[in-house]
Amino acid sequence: MAVEFLSEDFFLQTKTAKILYHEYAKKMPIYDYHCHLSAEQIATDHQFDNITQMWLAEDHYKWRAMRANGIPEKYVTGNAGDYEKFEKWAQTVPYCLCNPLYHWTHLELKSFFGINTLLNSNTAKDIYDTCNEIIRTPQFSVRSIMRKMNVRLVCGIEQPLSSLEQYKKIREDGFEIKVYTAFLTDKTFIFNNVSVLNRWIDELEKVSDSEINSFASYIEAIRKRHDYFHENGCRLSDRGIPTVYAEDYTESEIEKIFRKVRLAKDLSALETLKFKSAMMFENALMDAESGWVQQFHLGVVRNNSTRMLKAFGPDAGCDSMADLQIALPLAKFFDRLDKNGRLPKTIIYNLNPRDSEMIVTMLGNFQDGSAAGKMQYGSAWWFLDQKNGIEKQLTTLSNMGLLSRFVGMLTDSRSFLSFPRHEYFRRVLCNFLGSEVEAGLLPNDLALLGKMVEDISYNNTKNYFPMALD
Repeated sequence: MAVEFLSEDFFLQTKTAKILYHEYAKKMPIYDYHCHLSAEQIATDHQFDNITQMWLAEDHYKWRAMRANGIPEKYVTGNAGDYEKFEKWAQTVPYCLCNPLYHWTHLELKSFFGINTLLNSNTAKDIYDTCNEIIRTPQFSVRSIMRKMNVRLVCGIEQPLSSLEQYKKIREDGFEIKVYTAFLTDKTFIFNNVSVLNRWIDELEKVSDSEINSFASYIEAIRKRHDYFHENGCRLSDRGIPTVYAEDYTESEIEKIFRKVRLAKDLSALETLKFKSAMMFENALMDAESGWVQQFHLGVVRNNSTRMLKAFGPDAGCDSMADLQIALPLAKFFDRLDKNGRLPKTIIYNLNPRDSEMIVTMLGNFQDGSAAGKMQYGSAWWFLDQKNGIEKQLTTLSNMGLLSRFVGMLTDSRSFLSFPRHEYFRRVLCNFLGSEVEAGLLPNDLALLGKMVEDISYNNTKNYFPMALD
């Protein structure tokens, strides 16, 4: 059965939308500034054995769908064979109708393997064999995939303790696609208990060749790692946190709290909040001093299932939206940096759509004319990364900010087959603008609109981030 719904004009419902996509968006390269691709696999130009390893091994979106479809964990993250897992995913796909996974699945099969057949139980074996035959060819190594998709840059995520050896190897190899990392600072201040934090600080002492016996020496050790990442091309940080922390504190209070941490004494709720607030501020200062972009992924409650956390660990697909207060601490945090001229370029992604309008209007308070779109409302993230969520993100940014200055799409994925999400986004964007033109709400000026599409697809991103492309 042909996948008629996935035509060349998929999502493009007006004449203007079709022109904007086919003549402007489609040709633009990919600048994927936030993903979870394996630097080791890029460094070794890894060749996958089969479609299951490439497509299902780390995709918690698919895992959640399979569990919801009644698939036992053995076939999700368990010890079942690779074909068995693929077959169970194929059984699940027809039940994903109206879920973005249905679109992504067939878009990826078409883009990479030329498969225009619907995936289900009846077609699973043929599709599995066809994909595997292609995957095992030299033209399907991970670097070849990136070339095929017209990728210019990808940016992964690494903890401050990382040696970055894989990134160094990629550069030494002369790989023409740039591969950088973000500096992930969550573990510097997000912890379950002081024992967890202390173990991390002990590791930091070794890596930074520092003695950490005070808050000041802790910050200096982190700064050493920040500098090391900078020397290796890093120009952005990332923090994935439930909310923003901006409690008032004094230096003496933080030093006292840090001494308690090193003595393995439990902190009160207020002391924990003050420590997190201090770390938020200090990490932002480092970014500002180095000319980096800071990213915040806000509004997630992680590892909700104790059962799955014990069995699998984090990132098992058991995270969800949070509903914590964000507005007041966000305003306070930004203002403290801004009034001293030390607020870096910032991107905020929110998981709870309840907060979207608030965040866009909050970001507008701190635009300062130093850079176009300095304060960015990031692309629709995680559970919102689908047609409806993307359209709402575009609408909110259009109504309360400057959509023309938006830095566009990212994959936020661990899979090398996820690059078509850029195509998915661009089609939604072109349809969004085309519908406005057809309704008489935007001028039918293809040069004006086409430039906007090209900018959002690639140019704005390239100009916003300081990572080198040459």
